[in-house]
Amino acid sequence: MVPLTNLLTFSLASIALIALPGPSVLFVIGRSLALGRIGGFLSVLGNALGLLPAVAAVALGLGVIVTQSIVLFTIIKFAGAVYIVYLGVQAIRHRRTIATDIGVSVTRKSKWRLLAEGFVVGLTNPKSLVFFVAVLPQFVDYQAGAVPMQLATLGLVFVVLAVLGDSVWALAAGTARDWFAASPKRLEGLSATGGVMMIGLGGVLAVTGAKS
Repeated sequence: MVPLTNLLTFSLASIALIALPGPSVLFVIGRSLALGRIGGFLSVLGNALGLLPAVAAVALGLGVIVTQSIVLFTIIKFAGAVYIVYLGVQAIRHRRTIATDIGVSVTRKSKWRLLAEGFVVGLTNPKSLVFFVAVLPQFVDYQAGAVPMQLATLGLVFVVLAVLGDSVWALAAGTARDWFAASPKRLEGLSATGGVMMIGLGGVLAVTGAKS
């Protein structure tokens, strides 16, 4: 069991970190601008689910192996970057269809697809794994025992806080998109802008985030 003081301190530190716009925030904003609030919220949820394997890996001690392996870390980093660029290109390519279908409800199939895409982005984000490996152990009470359980608890707290924080961005960006929906041309341009943001984010992730 994580001591209450440690848990509160970790929560405050996590909130401060989540409040700063980073890769996850830019991804959510880009998706929300391209797909609307539902697309943004599903991307947030999928991204959060993608963090769970990283939490499990850190709790089991596997996270250190990945972060200390240049090859594994680089593969994960570039896989995530390429996938985000791919999603951005798709948003630009299909901007006219997205603008035309603004009033169409998201189908069951597309909901699962959006969740899956968000999951892949969260899973292949090496920055999250580095954060979990470097930060979580600092808030563990080793004298209390059950270290894996404490690490898992802290990781889940971070994921929940991240969902809440990123959902605010999804709501804001999705609402802005709805305002643009009055003009198909403006909405088309906005969808393309969201795609460009994701392509830029993928490029940044590819050239930064070196192993530390």
